[in-house]
Amino acid sequence: MNRIFIDIANRYRELGTDTDDTGGVAAEYGVLLAGIVGVVAIAAAALGGRIGGLFDSILP
Repeated sequence: MNRIFIDIANRYRELGTDTDDTGGVAAEYGVLLAGIVGVVAIAAAALGGRIGGLFDSILP
């Protein structure tokens, strides 16, 4: 009887040890990309008026 419980416990433990982290890596890249997009958006908002004025003075 003890052997049955040990077999069940081992099978249950094997089910919980999934080492495929492909989804985790994709999520990390998504967070990194969101951070880069956020920095670019903030820079564009901060410098948008200056850059627009520069182009207006060059191209009438």
